[in-house]
Amino acid sequence: MTATFDRAADFTLGLTPGDLPETTRKAAALMFLDTLGITIGATPMEAGRIARDTAVALYGGGEEVLGARMMFDGRRVSVAGAAYAAATATDNLDGHDGYYPTKGHVGVVVIPAIAALAETVPDFSGPEALAITTLGYELAGRAALSLHATVSDYHTSGAWNALGVAAIAARMRGFSRDQLRQALGIAEFHGPRSQMMREIANPSMLHDGSGWGAMAGMSAAVLAEKGFTGAPAITIEEDRVAEHWEDLGSFWQMEHQYVKPYPICRWAHAPIDAVRQVMLEHGLSHEQIAKIRINTFHESACLYPGIPSTTSQAQYSLGFAVAIQAAYGRIGVEHISGAGLADPLVASIHERITVAEAARHSVRFPACRVADVVVTLTDGRVIESGDVHARGGPEAPFSQEGIVRKFMEFAAPSLGEARASAIRDAVLGFTTEGSKFSDLGRLIYDVPGN
Repeated sequence: MTATFDRAADFTLGLTPGDLPETTRKAAALMFLDTLGITIGATPMEAGRIARDTAVALYGGGEEVLGARMMFDGRRVSVAGAAYAAATATDNLDGHDGYYPTKGHVGVVVIPAIAALAETVPDFSGPEALAITTLGYELAGRAALSLHATVSDYHTSGAWNALGVAAIAARMRGFSRDQLRQALGIAEFHGPRSQMMREIANPSMLHDGSGWGAMAGMSAAVLAEKGFTGAPAITIEEDRVAEHWEDLGSFWQMEHQYVKPYPICRWAHAPIDAVRQVMLEHGLSHEQIAKIRINTFHESACLYPGIPSTTSQAQYSLGFAVAIQAAYGRIGVEHISGAGLADPLVASIHERITVAEAARHSVRFPACRVADVVVTLTDGRVIESGDVHARGGPEAPFSQEGIVRKFMEFAAPSLGEARASAIRDAVLGFTTEGSKFSDLGRLIYDVPGN
């Protein structure tokens, strides 16, 4: 075993709630709540329904000790199937948190994994739930940095967040150090190294690979618990990646996640926010806009350029998303699904939008997402936004009130105000002694309306 693995193992198996700084503990509760809101909002969507039905068809039954109810569904499947179904649903409503250096997402698998595994272990405290949440973010985030630094292709989040799921399972199921090592190695070996830019060019329900990342990570943990062995995880144990693990337990990535104000790919957020800023500062309506020129970074400029015909395309759109913001001052699930995909007002604004890559924005990616817009009005005036950072990140963070408000916006339509409020209070209550995961568990497995 290497020194880096020892550091990761000590952190995974030995981290206590008291080891977390207060700011980290608070961030963990807020990211848990934010991700859970997206999971709830995604429950009625087609991708989530297909994923749950698939989990029943392919991953149902199995050992009772490793079975779990699916979130907001109630049907019992394998623990890997339950994690897969919730992660796939969450991934397909692109409003969950992320971390700039990873170019991807962790919470999308962490919360589904904890919810599934909680069905297989005795009840545990709210502070412990936040410690488990944090170790998932910290392990997966560093695996991401290691992978990006050592391979030429840009892989989806599932390629590395699978290791976070395996670590969570090891912690919750009481693995030995060797079982943890095998689980991490198996998870990395089978993690879906799917090409992110391929999905950007052809948006689909595959999204960011996180559903399969959850499946790979949980399956790896089950295999390791039963004695299966795997090659050591090179994103942890290879000498070239040691630098990415040196700050484990001292620098908390948990505190540096961004929160999305829109259920749209993060790469589109800076242009959306730039248009939002111009319209608010100048009191504009969409009727006054003749043209919008978007100057953005390369990856953003590669987003889907046309009018989408599916929700998957809409969430990887740029001009379409900006047009929605210009038309309605917000972007909700109703705008990227159903009749919203054929909105004539949005289509008319979309025709007035052009997109160009700006080198000065590209060189700053992935450390930050910045864009600017030039808006030409019908009266001939030209307004430049200047460089705008996407809201919700370290440069323009959301307040706790803003995150709670977002949670209720996504959760209440599916669950009702009372149940959504109870879930909110249970998660935020995890920061206090005496709270239990079961305070939340009794609220998250039954179907909406029950």
